[in-house]
Amino acid sequence: MLDPAAPQLVVNSRTLYFSWLPADPDAVAALVPPGLCPRPDRQVFLNQYVVDDETQTSGFGAYSLTYLGVSLLGVDAPGGLNAGGWWTHYVASSRRVREYAVARGAPVLSGRTHIDVTGEELLSETEIDGTPLIRARCRVGETGHAISSGHHRYFTRRDGQLVSSAYPFVAEPVAPFEIESVEFLQPGHPMYALRPDNPLTIGFGYYSPRSSFAYPGGLHVHAVAAPEPARPFHQVPASLARSGLPSGS
Repeated sequence: MLDPAAPQLVVNSRTLYFSWLPADPDAVAALVPPGLCPRPDRQVFLNQYVVDDETQTSGFGAYSLTYLGVSLLGVDAPGGLNAGGWWTHYVASSRRVREYAVARGAPVLSGRTHIDVTGEELLSETEIDGTPLIRARCRVGETGHAISSGHHRYFTRRDGQLVSSAYPFVAEPVAPFEIESVEFLQPGHPMYALRPDNPLTIGFGYYSPRSSFAYPGGLHVHAVAAPEPARPFHQVPASLARSGLPSGS
């Protein structure tokens, strides 16, 4: 088992990463734990990626992964360009990756992610036990000279505490890029609560055949503000209540 405190590097993964507005905003908000606040629009994000060869990682080996979750308010990643996110589901094909991630508090499931590109058509699919759960169709172009880089910040819960890390990334996105459809295929699965609204409203997104990132070594405990003490109940004297005069405070 990999040491969950050790950093890990992944290079040149094939990555589809985007967000949308959900069909059921209240169900999405209910997935966010106390101490974190979803964005007012309840934006949901999805990252599907494939690492084709063990030489592309510092210790994970080859694997595929899908994670999705809820974008947060007030806990941006370094630089302030990307909102922090709460992971709701984390589907990995590799036992080594699952053990590493669950020790960091990720909500781990066993499953596989497929990304196939034929000409301008991209089809991605996440499955568990051979049953497809999420399917996306996109139109993609060629990689150019543009680079997308920065940090993401993701939250999990470990040992009863909210923790997070900032994950650096560098990606080479394709252009043009268009998401045509996103399907959640199993209404009985908990993931279905995160399905997109109709019509589909995309927040951000890209496909990159070469996306690199790191899992930082440390996790930072998120300090949850204590609730404000309740104000003492102010009893209005009966004489004032009957007179209709203001009671003051």
